[in-house]
Amino acid sequence: MSERKTQSSSGGAGLFTILLVVFVVLKLTGHIAWSWVWVLSPFWIPIALVAAIAVVALLIAGVSAWRENRAAARPTSGGEG
Repeated sequence: MSERKTQSSSGGAGLFTILLVVFVVLKLTGHIAWSWVWVLSPFWIPIALVAAIAVVALLIAGVSAWRENRAAARPTSGGEG
């Protein structure tokens, strides 16, 4: 029996790529007077969102680990003494 291997690939440019190209063309042709920061926003906004989510996830993981370590370091009140 023969095995069929299929490859899936993206069907072309994504939404942010298309927006980036459109914004750059509009800026270069003078149809919009936006700052370059906003013209390039389809490039940097997804990166900023991923970075923000990563920071929040790291903060949550750090607080969780800190609480576990703090709870493990507490002396037990077992009536010794």
